[in-house]
Amino acid sequence: MKRGYFITGTDTGVGKTLVAGGLAAIYKSRGINVGVMKPIATGCKKVQNTLISDDTIFLKHAAEVNDEYELINPVSLEQPLAPIIAARMSNTKIDLEKVHSAFDTLFERHDALFVEGIGGLLVPIDEYYFIIDMANELELPLIVVCRNILGTINHTLLTVSYARQHGLDIKGIIVNESIETPDDTLKKTNIDELKRLTDLPILGIIPFDKRLDTRNFNKEVVLKIFRDKINKDIII
Repeated sequence: MKRGYFITGTDTGVGKTLVAGGLAAIYKSRGINVGVMKPIATGCKKVQNTLISDDTIFLKHAAEVNDEYELINPVSLEQPLAPIIAARMSNTKIDLEKVHSAFDTLFERHDALFVEGIGGLLVPIDEYYFIIDMANELELPLIVVCRNILGTINHTLLTVSYARQHGLDIKGIIVNESIETPDDTLKKTNIDELKRLTDLPILGIIPFDKRLDTRNFNKEVVLKIFRDKINKDIII
């Protein structure tokens, strides 16, 4: 088994970047040589004629790595769309060999590597190639990030079921309370049912906190919250 985790989610915007960066920051603070990777990013901004992903910048800062940007994010696309569509609109084709080469380089450099997917497992990268195919090829155990809102049981069960059908090793679930909700009954029953129905550990519950902003990285806040809320057995 390779060292690290592939971070996926039940949907886009569930907090994969925050979780990947937070976990990397914990590893770094414990003296572990950790690396991060965002193989494909869409919705990138042009900075001096180069496409830059905000998610990638957050990951790089959280892990405090000096790796070249092109290794952390080998494929950058401007349109905020599914990769296959964003590539089609820019008249390009996603270079998967470039992704695998970057992964191999980072994997050799670091003792642990956090790889963040894009969207959910069935986001299309090529005509019949999806995020789940990439996760399978990289051979990292999976961490599933979900929201704690009404509907998350269905979304999480679908993600877990599909991952299991395709033979992925699922480490567990991290629940990200990405929105403020006072409904404690909803939040608690979601957690109870996810544990019961998936038979997977809940590796952590990240509380809603306005300071957990990937666009404005605050290392002290991220470390404190993640140290308190992430289960200790997530460390390799």
